[in-house]
Amino acid sequence: MDPADLDPAEEYLDEVLAVVERVPTGRATTYGLVAEAVAEVLGRGGPRQVGQVMARAGSGVAWWRVVNAAGSPPARHVDRALVELRAEGCPLTRDGRRVDLRRAVWLP
Repeated sequence: MDPADLDPAEEYLDEVLAVVERVPTGRATTYGLVAEAVAEVLGRGGPRQVGQVMARAGSGVAWWRVVNAAGSPPARHVDRALVELRAEGCPLTRDGRRVDLRRAVWLP
């Protein structure tokens, strides 16, 4: 489909997912960093909009690699996200409940 044929919501969703798909295994990024990368292309959106996209993204995307600015996975899915992050070898904080962003952050 030609990007010109997409409505603005679909265009934003596609761009967010394109950024998230590039996050390497064992690394993580934040909603804010994804929003900045998308804004460079589309000139709009923010962390909350990225969160809305990720909440609807489904199993086809590595949603667990996107965390908040403190390194916390989505509250509703924290246990599942931490299982996935551990399995990938993503560095976590000492308590094992957040991503250690100093060591794990991926910049889009």
